Amino acid sequence: MTSAGERAFSFLVNPVSGGGAAPAAVVPVARILRDAGAQVEVIYSSSPRATHDVVEAAVDRGEIVVSVGGDGMLSSIAGQVASRGGTLGILPAGRGNDFARMLALPSSAAEVADLLLRGTARPVDLLSLRLGDSAPRVVAGSVYAGVDAVAGEIVDRVRRIPKRLQYPYAAAHALATDKPVSGTVVVDELVLEVQAATVVVANSAYYGSGMKIAPAARVDDGLLDVLIIEAASRRQLLRSLPKVYDGSHVELPEVTVLRGRAVELSGTPSVPMGADGEPMGHLPAGPDSAARIEVLPGALSILRPTILSDAPAQPSR
Repeated sequence: MTSAGERAFSFLVNPVSGGGAAPAAVVPVARILRDAGAQVEVIYSSSPRATHDVVEAAVDRGEIVVSVGGDGMLSSIAGQVASRGGTLGILPAGRGNDFARMLALPSSAAEVADLLLRGTARPVDLLSLRLGDSAPRVVAGSVYAGVDAVAGEIVDRVRRIPKRLQYPYAAAHALATDKPVSGTVVVDELVLEVQAATVVVANSAYYGSGMKIAPAARVDDGLLDVLIIEAASRRQLLRSLPKVYDGSHVELPEVTVLRGRAVELSGTPSVPMGADGEPMGHLPAGPDSAARIEVLPGALSILRPTILSDAPAQPSR
């Protein structure tokens, strides 16, 4: 890696991230970097397609691509940065910032700039999501089907509620109206028939703006953490909701945790799917058209402060 003054950056800013907070967040960071002698370009775009050529050109020039926004913005460019062999930085400026939380990234302008200037790039895993015959989509944090996808749809409609309350409100509302996932979950060679409130396939421990849904997940262990939360009564699910914030929900009898390298999901076709806060359509109806999620070990080089994983766990069998 080059010295701090020789580093060059292309900031990709989603102007609507964090309720419009992203453009303001990038200004002080860019100023610090320029004062330190780094080259900085700032590009504003809310469309993943519009960023494609920008990312490709930036990586080919040897620049560090910096995602300015939330988890959706990060996932929209992570796969392309990885495929071009580039390095990614993150300036957290979304509503959730769960992947940044997982990496223990700083949020103040001075600390973010220092990490970008002096941090070391380390590999992290990504997820590949394939729905039917469509091209695979790369995801950073998690893929889910059920009540959490419903909550994601609600969050997009309640922007006038204070940001810190949007996800708790959406989760409670979704739990009160959810329909169970009835279907098949395949983790490596293990096949389960489930009646679940939600099924989560996680690379990161966090989703939903700080919910520790998969507390044992690591972003550099080459494994997926799969959580199946059985379809309990609505009252029981609502009472258990606070446990998701500290990860203690995994001790409940209705929660099953598995690990593997590949997962297939199919079942009730009316059940919505989501990934990193973005809608992904609906659950495929049968095993022949199942959604397939695979881990991409060490796919992305990313600037982060520490190595986070313990010894890798073994996949479930």
